[in-house]
Amino acid sequence: MEDVTAELMHFSNNEVELHPTGEPFSSYSVLMSVYAKEQANYLRESLTSMLAQTMAPEQIVVVEDGPLTPQLTETLEQFQKQYSDVFTIVSLPQNSGLGTALAHGILACRNEIVVRMDSDDYSFPQRVQKEITAMVQHGLDIVGSQIVEFVDSPSDPVSESNLPCTQEAIATYSKRRNPFRHPSVVFRKTKVLSVGNYSKQYLYFEDWDLFNRMLEANCRAANIDEPLVAMRVSPNFYERRGGLEYIGHIWKFKYAQYRKGYFNFFQFIATVAPHIAVCILPNGVRSLIYAKLLRKGVRR
Repeated sequence: MEDVTAELMHFSNNEVELHPTGEPFSSYSVLMSVYAKEQANYLRESLTSMLAQTMAPEQIVVVEDGPLTPQLTETLEQFQKQYSDVFTIVSLPQNSGLGTALAHGILACRNEIVVRMDSDDYSFPQRVQKEITAMVQHGLDIVGSQIVEFVDSPSDPVSESNLPCTQEAIATYSKRRNPFRHPSVVFRKTKVLSVGNYSKQYLYFEDWDLFNRMLEANCRAANIDEPLVAMRVSPNFYERRGGLEYIGHIWKFKYAQYRKGYFNFFQFIATVAPHIAVCILPNGVRSLIYAKLLRKGVRR
């Protein structure tokens, strides 16, 4: 695949997306999951950012992953009442985890292009237009972007990702770390279903598992080298990435990748050993490593 990194960075509002047939291409579904421990004001900010896109969604699918709090339920009801033709709510009887929730949700998406979003993050207004334009113009199956992380406001980020952008670099990076930030991704529904949809087997690694299966199936991929999504972080954000239980999930996912041949033995050791080492560190040290070593300074 040709190096399209520079081209992926610049799209103006009047560069209207075209389907490969030459027809205007603008319909897409947003896919999101929400569960009881999330906050209603964060959900509201997230949904508002999607409705404010310069290229508006035709559908927003929200999966209720088990019973929600009254505040979350009321927030969804308000949006559904105001945008009844846009919102599709999928309710699961019990909390089943992100992989299961998204596997159900994608089946309810009525468009080929699916835009992922998390219920506590924020998408900048031109995010979708830039990603779908890149997808269609370059024949891509999955497109992500750099992201910024924030604590209080998307306009005051604390760190920025440094992800690979080209097909070759993404494939190489995927042997060591997740090559995409899940809430920034846009993908083709048929491609996701062709590799088996989201899996419920790998808690915390549902997205990396899916992305590796897509790359293995020769799906064309790129990241736009520009932050288009702001991801919310909190004091317990990095705490969840530590401890014996998390190590168990890391081992399960990465050993499965090794067994099926996605990693060779040396790649397996090179990816699992540092990950486990970071997990057993105190939360303060782990947070510093993520923020200072695994991220880069924010562009000003």
